[in-house]
This record gives sequence, structure tokens and C-alpha cells, in this order.
Amino acid sequence: MLRKIIQIDEEKCNGCGLCIPNCHEGALQIIDGKARLISDLFCDGLGACLGHCPEGAIEIIEREAEPYNETVVMETIVKQGRNTILAHLEHLRDHNEHEFLKQAVAYIKNNNIDLSPGAEVKSTTSSPLIFPTMKDALNHVKPEQESACGCGSSKTIDFRIDMDKLNTVAATAAAVASDAPAPSELRQWPVQLHLVNPMASYFQGADVVLAADCVAFAMGDFHNRLLKNKSLAIACPKLDTNKDVYLEKLVTMISDAKINTLTVPIMEVPCCGGLIQMAKMAVQQSGRNIPIKKIVVGIKGDILNEEWV
Repeated sequence: MLRKIIQIDEEKCNGCGLCIPNCHEGALQIIDGKARLISDLFCDGLGACLGHCPEGAIEIIEREAEPYNETVVMETIVKQGRNTILAHLEHLRDHNEHEFLKQAVAYIKNNNIDLSPGAEVKSTTSSPLIFPTMKDALNHVKPEQESACGCGSSKTIDFRIDMDKLNTVAATAAAVASDAPAPSELRQWPVQLHLVNPMASYFQGADVVLAADCVAFAMGDFHNRLLKNKSLAIACPKLDTNKDVYLEKLVTMISDAKINTLTVPIMEVPCCGGLIQMAKMAVQQSGRNIPIKKIVVGIKGDILNEEWV
């Protein structure tokens, strides 16, 4: 089947091994001094390893490959303990791979794997991994390790994981499995552009989403995919009145609140284009050149286009 998968440029790869621990799925190994993709079955094509390659030797391409198999991946990951399992679940959640997340959680439930702090995490092999305490589990994931290529100089890699974050991931995974309501990523009120204070604390130095009103209704994963860790303002460029006030507020956010970035999700319908134009005008009038990301959402909720403008 045709799917996205990583490709390694052997000429650029120096075998440093920095990509290895960042592939929780176990798709990479150092073989003969080079990083190798050991199986199409393990590579999810989401690119967690890309940003950790100092040589730029890894890229994502689209080619004929064996289908990614979440069950096979979980059989490998469970042997590595609670931290790796939860990091993998977080990885799937953050990339909106909800179907794979459900499969992973189903595997955990079907194999009676206890992910609570201090629990015994058993593998599917005859050799269980037992962590009597959370400290023991953390010690299993060493904070430092030598370079995987065996070079004389060692590289320090920090594998410490925020435990609150891990427990949140576990709770989210459980919610996915039980079809419980997804948690809201909204961190402020109000949200309508006429009502917000452009100098509010939640806009100071923030990454801001300026969304057309209909976007959140069309996108089933709006909160997790677009709103997470961002502040929000919503507006309708066609039906709202006093849009001059909108422009003034956006200018204030950019020039005085010094927002960091502006993401503008709009619907594919023509009348939504006015919102991106308003954002561009605000940047011009503010005197600060901040990045603007334009996201076009289809009426069925899929992202049709995403670009920095």
C-alpha cells in the first residue's frame, strides 16, 4: 500500500543514534554504523525522529510499504515499560491518530496491562518487566546514555518525562477507549472577538488562534489539533458587524500584547477569506512582523490546505 514512511540518507547519517530513543515504536536500529529502518510494520510515518537528527539524514516520503501494525508495535513497546507505553500513547494522541490510539488502548486492556504508578508492567513474552515503584520505572529509562554508535565521546540525552503529563495521557487514552467526552483545550473566556480584551493576560506573548465561527463545528478534533496550548478569538468575516473594531483589537494584540504567532483557520467557502485578509492588515498596521498560518477547512471537517502566509 502507498503510505508515508521515513527514508534515511546513508551518506548523511553518521550513526550518532539520537533518532533511536525518539522512535518509541522500535522501527530504527543502528546497524553497521548507520541508522536503519528495520521494518515497515513499525514505522508510523509521523516523524518523531526527524527533529532529533543533527545531520538532516531523515525525511518522510510516500512509497509502497507494508501497512503499519499497531498490535505488532505494542508487543514491542510493552517490553520497554510504563514510560515508553505512555509516551507512545501521547505520540499517537498528539498526531490525532485516534484509530491507532484505540487499538493501542484495546491491546492494553485485552492484555490486562496496569499503567497506574508503581504498577507491574508485564510483557507478552515469558520475561515480565517488573517495576515495584515509579522510581524503578524511571530508572529503567536512563537519563543519560552513550552515543549508540560507540563513539569515544558520549552524548547526554534527557529522557525524564513529566509524570503529571504521563498520567494525563493515560487518562486521555482511557477516555478514548470508553468513548468518554474529550477534554476541552479552551483556557480562557470570553472567546468572541467583540468581547475579548486584547490585552488580557492569556494573550500576552501567546500563540493565538483566530478562528472563523464555523470551523470548530466542522472539525471533530478542533480542540486537540488546533487549539491546544493556544489562546482563542472567534469571528465571522461575513455576518459580524463593526469589523473595524476587530482590526483594532488584532493590531493591539500584535503590537502591545506581543502575541507570538497567529493561526487563522477558515472554512473553504469564499466569504471566510476576509478573516485572513484582516489578519494580514493587522500585522501591517502593527509594525510587528509575526508569522501567520492560514488553515483552510473543508465543510466535512478535513484540512484542505495549511500554509504560512
